[in-house]
Amino acid sequence: MWILRHLLVFLMHLLLGSFAERFSNGYYYQDIVNGNDNYGEMYYHRIRLYVESPQTLVSAVQGSNATLPCYYRYEPKLSPTRRARVKWFWLPINGDGQERDVMVAIGAHYRSYGDFKGRVRLRRGAPGVVFPYYSHRGRYLMNFHEAEEACKNQDSHLATFEQLFAAWEEGLDWCNAGWLADGTAQYPVSVPREACGGSDLAPGVRSFGFRDKSLDQFDAFCFTSSIRGEVYFLQHPIKLNFTEAAEACHNDGGHIAKVGQLYAAWRFVGLDQCDAGWLADGSVRYPIIKPRMNCGPSEPGVRSFGFPPKHLKHGVYCYKVHW
Repeated sequence: MWILRHLLVFLMHLLLGSFAERFSNGYYYQDIVNGNDNYGEMYYHRIRLYVESPQTLVSAVQGSNATLPCYYRYEPKLSPTRRARVKWFWLPINGDGQERDVMVAIGAHYRSYGDFKGRVRLRRGAPGVVFPYYSHRGRYLMNFHEAEEACKNQDSHLATFEQLFAAWEEGLDWCNAGWLADGTAQYPVSVPREACGGSDLAPGVRSFGFRDKSLDQFDAFCFTSSIRGEVYFLQHPIKLNFTEAAEACHNDGGHIAKVGQLYAAWRFVGLDQCDAGWLADGSVRYPIIKPRMNCGPSEPGVRSFGFPPKHLKHGVYCYKVHW
């Protein structure tokens, strides 16, 4: 068991400030160490900076991923928001007692050091949803550029590693590798099994590394973070084939919904509908918030029937923008 203990996460100073003089942008602050020897509060002139870590001990199986949580906020809230320089360092349990730099972040930029270089990333709590997507032609049939276009066509974009990792932490388990925005092909596994890299490996995000963007073919992991209109299941007296479904949405003042729009409505609006319906790419899906009998697996999610022949009859999900 690999254990990281006494992880000290603290704010060094604001970007333009001077640590030696204990001033930064006109705000004086003082470090307050709580009874657990962890940095708790730093006081500015009329401003408080709270630094919190909900876990004082983080452990993980060797070779697996670990998340070291840290949150900070100003009270009262600063406007405009000021970028901060945050430094993570590691103090080994059995070592020479010397601190080892792990990572320094300034705003959206970060850099890792020493043995941790290339092994740590900064994750931010941004709302969004990651969904796997594959071509109507079948699995593993898109190069990077085709995957990028496929996500765009579904009102989303290729996910970053941070976004996929966050989705894995929330339970995303998918046994097919997909392109990410950085040109790598990866896939998240929550329940290790032989078909997904082996049952003897720890849960985590598996990686094929950087691949040839033109020659290699995988699926895609798409990301969406907002929805500007309304997605709804069209109440229609009869089931419809794909052409009829698209026409029905048009006649209702909207258009047939895209996959990214359905995922966004499921995640951000709480769309829950136990009725399979056509989407713009020719797939048939339905969103479930509260799992129940005859509505698929026991976990929430967007259920998929893949890409059935377009002459078959189903319902339809429409999308309408309210001006």
